[in-house]
Amino acid sequence: MTPDEAGAVLAAEAARFAGFGWMRGTSGNLSLVLSRDPLRLAVTASGRDKSELTGADVVVVDATGAAVEAGAGRPSAEAAFHARVAARTGAGAVVHVHTVASVAAAARHPDGIALEGLEMLKGIGRRADGDVVRVPVIANSQDMVELGDRFDAAWEPATPAVVIAGHGLYAWGVDAMQARHHTEIVQWLLELLVTT
Repeated sequence: MTPDEAGAVLAAEAARFAGFGWMRGTSGNLSLVLSRDPLRLAVTASGRDKSELTGADVVVVDATGAAVEAGAGRPSAEAAFHARVAARTGAGAVVHVHTVASVAAAARHPDGIALEGLEMLKGIGRRADGDVVRVPVIANSQDMVELGDRFDAAWEPATPAVVIAGHGLYAWGVDAMQARHHTEIVQWLLELLVTT
């Protein structure tokens, strides 16, 4: 996939999430893996309204989150975390949204969010019964290396999501479509948790 193709996909996904109210203002960010060796990701550019992105509103970054092309805009401050998640999990796409439910659920369950007995768990590859699913919650940090270390320590390989306390939800998948589905399913589960 070229950066232009990735940009078009990310713009469409961002518009979808912004339409749900999950990427208000310029919040949130998305990425697609372009290559593994070396690791390169197309990441949404910083400071852009996610409901109005175009295919040109992406920056190609390396495994540290640094832009690899001059003049391509500024990558999201969280690009390094996207790279860390992609490297650790093997994901091809990472979604980060700022939702009220994710922040509320993390505040109520700071040691991790346990879910079971729900049909929607099948949407993230888990069983609807007899399977306790844990969504890790990690403390926020503005230092992406520190945040990545916290993620590594808490990562649940069978759960394609993590919640950052006071911040929001990250979810991932093998491609943009699966990452979208995982984001929507986990968000639904978190909304159920905080409203019941």
